[in-house]
Amino acid sequence: MKVSLGVLSRPQLRGNLTDQQFNQLADVPPTMTWYANIDNQQTRRAYQRDLQEFMIFTGIDRPEQFRIVTRAHILAWRRDLEDRKLSGPTIRRKLAALSSLFDYLCEVNAITGNPVKGVKRPKMTSQEGKTPAIGDHQARSLLNAPDTTTLRGRRDSAILSTLLYHGLRRAELCALTVADVHQRRGVMHLRIQGKGGKLRYLPLNPGTAEAIDAYLTLAGHVDDAEGALFRPVSNNTRSSGNSITSDGVYKMLVGYAASLKINAAGFGPHALRATAATNALEHEADIAKVQEWLGHANIATTRIYDRRKVRSEDSPTFKVNY
Repeated sequence: MKVSLGVLSRPQLRGNLTDQQFNQLADVPPTMTWYANIDNQQTRRAYQRDLQEFMIFTGIDRPEQFRIVTRAHILAWRRDLEDRKLSGPTIRRKLAALSSLFDYLCEVNAITGNPVKGVKRPKMTSQEGKTPAIGDHQARSLLNAPDTTTLRGRRDSAILSTLLYHGLRRAELCALTVADVHQRRGVMHLRIQGKGGKLRYLPLNPGTAEAIDAYLTLAGHVDDAEGALFRPVSNNTRSSGNSITSDGVYKMLVGYAASLKINAAGFGPHALRATAATNALEHEADIAKVQEWLGHANIATTRIYDRRKVRSEDSPTFKVNY
């Protein structure tokens, strides 16, 4: 279903704005300006697809047409998403993308309000958060899997330790520079560039610090402070100084998982983030501290990883004694 914006007259949408106030609104900037403010590449691509989908649905083909979008248009799009049987998380992301755009347009004085505000989004259910968290024995096997007599093995060992002991996102890992490993008040820390450009500082696990130091010593770029921390190791890419790619991290991880016969459905780099969070919570880490550690804006997202209430070993099954 395509919603036509032309049937809504401008005066209907202006509310109490006078002609002078309306004419003082800034020009609506191209959407590319908004995209440029989204630091995470994966988020940027997803939001770009979501916005293009909304523009097709409403028939928008010029930036200034965003001024005449109302709550009714948003509700119609949400109904269409629901009719297409899209999942709750997908619908929430699409509405979040649209809300982010309208917030930006408000900030630059191009529009007077965000029509997405107040539109209900699907609730987060207990069935969400399906990223697998592997067991402690599997995590230990992964940490021991790389051949640390080689440069590749040294790098992979440092990467796996960084992911499993610090709960980083894949993009955060790839963005690390050598200078991001540094001392704060006498304690080694990782400086993480998170979503939305938010910085957080994580104390560095001693074992990870040793793994990173051993890798940098062998790789030879320990003094390249502003250069990428984790780099490709093949002969044709090693000299470039570029960071290992997200795809490279994924392929490295699934390669070790296959050799160890870890075949959890949906296993990938995010599974190590889930594993780190789950393990920390199971060992009585404060959930608010885990939220900060993971860089979550909302503690509800952190609760997805809190599986202490559903541990198999706590089931009454194992309390029955005949």
